[in-house]
Amino acid sequence: MTAAPESRDRRPRRTARRRVVDTGRREELLRRAERIILAEGFTSVTMDELAQRLECSKATLYSLAVTKEQLVVAATRAFFKESAAEIERSVEAEPDPRRRIQVYLAGVGAAMRRHSHAFYDDMVGYEPTAHIYRKNSDAAARRVQELIEDGVRAGVFRAVNGHFAAQVVAVAIDAVQSGVLLESTGLSAGDAFSELGDLLLGGLSSA
Repeated sequence: MTAAPESRDRRPRRTARRRVVDTGRREELLRRAERIILAEGFTSVTMDELAQRLECSKATLYSLAVTKEQLVVAATRAFFKESAAEIERSVEAEPDPRRRIQVYLAGVGAAMRRHSHAFYDDMVGYEPTAHIYRKNSDAAARRVQELIEDGVRAGVFRAVNGHFAAQVVAVAIDAVQSGVLLESTGLSAGDAFSELGDLLLGGLSSA
């Protein structure tokens, strides 16, 4: 997962519908819309329903995004951006290079618990959000590879094909996301990533 640069434009947004919403209100509504979309998916949710549940007018909702599709894309991007930032804070706070991979994967598991299977199915079935997912999955694989290479340089990991190991992790992330790995093992997402972190750490350990 990787975070995109944060926009510094704090001005209210004006749409073709001529409704201006102050930045604080806009961000609050986006966060609430994101929670609904992550919990329930987005295929069956209409803008009318969202406006009613967010207790705002449709004009206000359309000030966030001109279409439902744009709102879904914005919510998906926000989810990955927020998750990436939170994971990286946890990794940076861990001084042990051996433990950083475990911390990273635990963070991915925690992020996944924020969304439902319904959201995952909708996300991979809609090309704009599927593209965001693929981009962030690739970024996660690169980050794991970086953590492996950092451990090798520190002398705590044996020299391995870091790219291969990272791609194995990326496949495992996708299997957990889809639910296939969870159904076959009976593990929760958090437990699955804890096990993956232990396996990866044991396999990489220079001892």
